[in-house]
Amino acid sequence: MSQRLLVIDDEAPFARALSIGLRARGYDVDWAANGRAGLEVAARDHPDLILLDLGLPDLDGIEVLQALRIWTATPVIILSARSQEQAKVEALDSGADDYVTKPFGIDELLARVRTALRRGTPGEDQATITTEHFTVDLVGKRVIDNAGAQVRLTPTEWHMVEILSRHVGKLVSQRQLLQEVWGPQYENESDYLRVYMGRIRRKLEPDASRPRYFLTEPGLGYRFQVPDSTHAPDDTHRHA
Repeated sequence: MSQRLLVIDDEAPFARALSIGLRARGYDVDWAANGRAGLEVAARDHPDLILLDLGLPDLDGIEVLQALRIWTATPVIILSARSQEQAKVEALDSGADDYVTKPFGIDELLARVRTALRRGTPGEDQATITTEHFTVDLVGKRVIDNAGAQVRLTPTEWHMVEILSRHVGKLVSQRQLLQEVWGPQYENESDYLRVYMGRIRRKLEPDASRPRYFLTEPGLGYRFQVPDSTHAPDDTHRHA
């Protein structure tokens, strides 16, 4: 059965072109031209993923996102011309799974859609996440290298790995990581993240200077990406 996507965007030419591109890749696509209509379609049809613009004519996209998050964990990818860091942080903190700035390439969007759909089934947690170089065991709270030996992580390093592993492919904001690992009073201490992410990469990445798994979105947060044949690592994420 085809997966159903909902596009909520008031730009009709853009939405039509996007819908054609997505349908050509095998997805069923619905379109809503404003926030209220989008919420109605989402409640009625239960799409597998929602592509949401922020600049809607009736409701701000953040309002739509917050309304969705009251009742559904359906993955939401923001598609917006707003490139300011604060807009991205607000969307991620409000529950977005990813943020793509317009204009974008369809191949990039499709990779993000695949990633979000892989982790989009509500209530399902992976007990283990296996990569080419290591396995994260969320039940045993440990990381095993490809030789079968346990990688020695400090409690803080493990906590960061655990949070990112429970959101595979999803951008986790700096604020969320700092609050969950160190507490609310540390939400502005981004240096902590850089230091500990550097340690994690030295222990788990095949090349810490060119990370494949623990990627940085500069100024926004981090993403645990498990590369596959359809989503190659992006060098733009490699700097801490």
